[in-house]
Amino acid sequence: MGFRCGIVGLPNVGKSTLFNALTETAAAQAANYPFCTIEPNVGRVAVPDPRLQEIAKIAKSANIIETQLEFVDIAGLVRGASKGEGLGNQFLANIREVDAIVHVLRCFEGGDVTHVEGRVDPIADAETVETELMLADLESLEKRVPNLAKRAGQGDKEAKVQASVLGQALELLRDSKPARLTQPRDEEERIALERAQLLTAKPILYVCNVDEGDAARGNAHSARVFEKAAAEGAKAVIISAAIEAEIATMPGRTGPSS
Repeated sequence: MGFRCGIVGLPNVGKSTLFNALTETAAAQAANYPFCTIEPNVGRVAVPDPRLQEIAKIAKSANIIETQLEFVDIAGLVRGASKGEGLGNQFLANIREVDAIVHVLRCFEGGDVTHVEGRVDPIADAETVETELMLADLESLEKRVPNLAKRAGQGDKEAKVQASVLGQALELLRDSKPARLTQPRDEEERIALERAQLLTAKPILYVCNVDEGDAARGNAHSARVFEKAAAEGAKAVIISAAIEAEIATMPGRTGPSS
């Protein structure tokens, strides 16, 4: 089964550059202006698994088809996206279709790359994106939950399950917390939450995009991101997307960089 990861973040933080590195292509345009990406770029990468070779020997398989990991490079989000600012509506529609979020954060200073809000602050950037996602989820649930509660009161068992778990998610969002912190009581509620396709219920990986010199150990900006991720029960990684993309597209290259 394939898995879709949406690469998100503010404009000019390195999303398309990371996409090119991950997919070992130069398919995604990366430029120094907002909304360089409009239509999402999509790339698929095979996930190597040595167990497949052994299974193929036992089953005498003619072909081996590895699991595919799909990356979707989504247009940059700006403040007000939940109300349609920038490419907000399109951004939200695209991210709703992915299984997990790779949130790229600018953790490098200066250079000739402009920042859409005129400063380098990865925590503020992360909060801008997450706030827009929470506002979109909040608007959706404030319309859905009262209707579900009414149907549940009339004896609709499915609506009762949905009202319970989505009501919990709504309270979290009202408290400025993402829906991924919702705790379903059983498998029925887990499925109901998954089917709701809430933007902030998706698992998230923070990617700290740093200069080449900080790729090994990170810097003060990335350290703050790691603290944020730990507090949320999420994960974070450090990468120099520009260097990785350059290596990935070098002529004659045969495999991923170490």
